[in-house]
Amino acid sequence: MNTYTIKTKLSAFVILFFITLSISAQIDRSKQPKAGPAPKITLEEPGEFELKNGLKVLVVENHKLPRVSYSLRIDNNPIFEGEIAGVTSVLGAMLGNGTTSIPKDAFNEEIDFLGASLNIGFGNGYASSLSKYSERILELMADAVINPLLTEEEFEAEKTKLIENLKNSDKNPDAIAGRVGSALSFGKEHPYGEFTTIETINNITFDNVKAYYQQYMNPTNAYLVVIGDVDFRTIEKQVKKYFKNWETGASVSSTIPKPAESLPVPQINFIDVPGATQSNISVTNNVSLKMNDPDYFSALIADEILGGGGEGYLFLNLREKHGYTYGSYSSLGANRYGMGRFSTTAKVRNAVTDSAVVETLKEIKRINNEPVDAEVLRNVKAKYTGNFVMALERPQTIANYALNIKLNNLPKDFYETYLQKVNDVTIADVQAAAKKYMRPENARVIVVGNGSEVLENLEKVGLPIRYYDKYADLTEKPEYEIEMPADMNANKVLNAYIDAIGGKANLDKVNSVYITAEAELQPGVVINLEMKKTIKNQSLQQISVMGQTQKQVLDGNVGYSLAQGQRKDMTEDEVKVAQVESSPFPEVNYLNGGVTLEKIEKIDGENAYKIKVDEKTSLYYSVETGLKIKEVEATEMGQSATFYSNYKDVSGIKFPFKISQTMGPRTIDFIVKEIKVNEGVTDADFE
Repeated sequence: MNTYTIKTKLSAFVILFFITLSISAQIDRSKQPKAGPAPKITLEEPGEFELKNGLKVLVVENHKLPRVSYSLRIDNNPIFEGEIAGVTSVLGAMLGNGTTSIPKDAFNEEIDFLGASLNIGFGNGYASSLSKYSERILELMADAVINPLLTEEEFEAEKTKLIENLKNSDKNPDAIAGRVGSALSFGKEHPYGEFTTIETINNITFDNVKAYYQQYMNPTNAYLVVIGDVDFRTIEKQVKKYFKNWETGASVSSTIPKPAESLPVPQINFIDVPGATQSNISVTNNVSLKMNDPDYFSALIADEILGGGGEGYLFLNLREKHGYTYGSYSSLGANRYGMGRFSTTAKVRNAVTDSAVVETLKEIKRINNEPVDAEVLRNVKAKYTGNFVMALERPQTIANYALNIKLNNLPKDFYETYLQKVNDVTIADVQAAAKKYMRPENARVIVVGNGSEVLENLEKVGLPIRYYDKYADLTEKPEYEIEMPADMNANKVLNAYIDAIGGKANLDKVNSVYITAEAELQPGVVINLEMKKTIKNQSLQQISVMGQTQKQVLDGNVGYSLAQGQRKDMTEDEVKVAQVESSPFPEVNYLNGGVTLEKIEKIDGENAYKIKVDEKTSLYYSVETGLKIKEVEATEMGQSATFYSNYKDVSGIKFPFKISQTMGPRTIDFIVKEIKVNEGVTDADFE
């Protein structure tokens, strides 16, 4: 098998697929309208009633379609879980899987039979169906909330799932950045700063889960929003019938601790992820912003101008001007408790990490110090107006607005005057809001990345650097200089790899290799890969996704690619590249020279020899096992990395059965389904 070939082909096909998706997502198909006078907004008030147990119900009648939806929200204060962090996640996963009167399988089967949906989580729930089944769905929803089927068997199963998810995310820079960013900003002892670990999950008992259900799944602070083809009086009777037995629990009000203090001066917080092919960068500071604050709308506009999308300062600089990233954005969210964050995000190539930090800070200082262009402000207002008016077409919007008014203590006309308040924001207002909420002088620059490749230049930015581990604990600066054995060379590394996978004698017996693999791009979207290779410069690589198939074929000195029914013959140079990649085991060819051993690096905590194949490609082999564990290739879109693991024996040779492909912010795990050696391949496959 040729793991190098797999990576190269996956990059070609999968990157093309993502380009297609990106184009469809990024094209601006219409010119922004000019901002004019704010239209007058009149909102229909939902019908309301309240049960004796405290459950408050909002009803929005809409008879355009024969459908009904139910949204449940339990308005708990932020909860600090402490030593049992993760208990609400476990409980949430257990809810909605049957009731004390209806087993899990029967419950789910009935939902499916009715063509409905029903999901219950911790503190929330959602159900929808055709209006003719609405009463039964409401009854099932109430039963699932009031009488959940909580069993020790299900408890243990959900704990196991959560632990596995944590293990899978432990090497994910996005997950690490989110966890550490929140912990440093708010503090680990704060509800917004704590995080789940394997240790805290193991601390959770079944009694903890039951106690949390009793305490926090409480109708006193609950809201049920009903939208769709319903009659108010009928719904009132049904809700009272099915939710009247929901017992009021103990008071769950709690004191919310203050978040960590903002930094007195800006600093870089660096988290080392050896082997990462890109850096996750966030510039952040704590803010206190509520929806009823006088400068709320000014803050919204300032955030949109800085990093609200393709026309934002950050995007135009980091992507359009410099090509550092796929996209860079900012967020400034209001929080009813006055505990929020301003933050920017960007994922960039290792080589430009320091430059991206500098340019991000530059744009934050720009919106602080330079008045925004009047045309830019008009366009942002027009965008808000358009989005707001379009949202009013959805009944869900009316209900959400009504709930927001109650939860955030807003004036009743908040949304009726929304557009006027947006329109009233001035250039001076934007700058004042930026100075108040986007504070480069207190910025925490969080960088998650490969220190061996980025730290040297990051130190030149001029900000102090503090080092943290993946769990937000302060640590020492990583050491990257790993001594190389004096007699080690590229051929010794390659021979160790060949020996590790089965030895040259076994490899010499291979005439052909046939491989099938698949990966889940997203729920319900599967990529299927088929590869055939021989020792005669023959290869077939075919990938199918979403009903589309592409393939590349090489037969000796000729080859072609086929995509969307269009055939394209390979050029002479493309044939030469394909010939190298068609070899089942290119490492054997590398023994003839042309590759160099550069150094030893840490890859996910494991020492690995780095071999440079050419200016674009580097291979990494475990010092301990000799197996290939990583490959990095430079592409026009940045760096693409492939990780190899789960080696298994097939016909006396070890092959990786898990191949993880990273492209930009995404990682796709290909799982090999079948490998055949010296069977399943004929010359006809390459015609």
